[in-house]
Amino acid sequence: MVPRITLRGIQKYYSGSRVPAVKGLDLDIDDGEFLCILGPSGCGKTTTLRMIAGLEHPTAGEIQVGDQVVDSVEQGIYVPPEKRNMGFVFQSYALWPHLTVQDNVEFGLELRNVDSATRKAAANQVLEKLGIAKYSKRYPSDLSGGQQQRVALARMLAVQPSVILMDEPLSNLDAKLRLEMRAELKKIHLETRATVLFVTHDQWEAMTLASVIAVMSEGTLQQLGTPDDIYNHPRNRFVAEFVGNPPINFIEFAADDHSALSASLQQFMDDVRSGHGAESVGVRPESIRLLPAAGTAPDTAYSGQAVVASVMPTGGSWIIELVWGEQRVFATTNSPPNVQFKDIVTLWVAQGDLHLFDENGDRLSNLDALPGLPDSKYSKEQNVGHATSTT
Repeated sequence: MVPRITLRGIQKYYSGSRVPAVKGLDLDIDDGEFLCILGPSGCGKTTTLRMIAGLEHPTAGEIQVGDQVVDSVEQGIYVPPEKRNMGFVFQSYALWPHLTVQDNVEFGLELRNVDSATRKAAANQVLEKLGIAKYSKRYPSDLSGGQQQRVALARMLAVQPSVILMDEPLSNLDAKLRLEMRAELKKIHLETRATVLFVTHDQWEAMTLASVIAVMSEGTLQQLGTPDDIYNHPRNRFVAEFVGNPPINFIEFAADDHSALSASLQQFMDDVRSGHGAESVGVRPESIRLLPAAGTAPDTAYSGQAVVASVMPTGGSWIIELVWGEQRVFATTNSPPNVQFKDIVTLWVAQGDLHLFDENGDRLSNLDALPGLPDSKYSKEQNVGHATSTT
């Protein structure tokens, strides 16, 4: 049985600071979940992980693993890290330089007084799984950064922890090895069904690995949800802007010049601003479709004419920069766009692809639920945004 982890009212102040590193954090991590804690530097994600591991003490609140309270300021309870049955992989590899790869991987088992034969068998198994068995007699100084990171991961997996904690373990790897390790971590999670907590600032890492993502900013949990929830239904503008590459486009309702917007979009903005308190609308780049200048957008879509400012290939996809009145927006496509610099195009967006936010940056009700606005019949699968020739 893999334990459930519960955090209640967690606060963390560092000595001499009046600003909490983590404030009022409530978090439930279910059995066997792969949770990514995602956020920018200084948001409190590593501090949270270290408190769960027992390497930091919360200033207030309680942490429970399974049926056991492992940290409670109020009750005076503290269970040390070695008693929590958790494996920790740091951003720095933290390998013993005087031990071989084999000895490094066996180290945790030796601390638990596991006999030599069992240690060797367990170490060999994880070394084979991670493709580094051939380096078992080498020392860390003889290995590349990627190989050292695999050794650190193997050392943690050898003790078969019920909870796996990882603090940006892939950040020092090159792009190819990072992709391989993501796939390996995903496979390890499926095989072991261990509870995994993975800290990262890389949104793609979080989106591809996690079953659940916790987005943090300035010590506060902004949103907890599946990758699809986080991307398609961001709770506030911070989440909407932090997740997505290129980032989401925003149209501010208070802007003076909306002359390039279609009459339907202007009317929509007036309606939702007066009736629902909306102050801005967000549009993901892949939700923007392009047509030739004389093209006709669907009747239920919001549209306008824009000028192509640049076309940027990224290898397999393209980013198209557009000037739409005084707005500068970005569209993406997986099909070769047949447009060039200074071309005039018709830009359109389906109703269901608009994200509404109030003056505080909080998400309003889903657009589909607003009165008088029907569901969009244009799905992303049916309309992969692409530009056709304007000449």
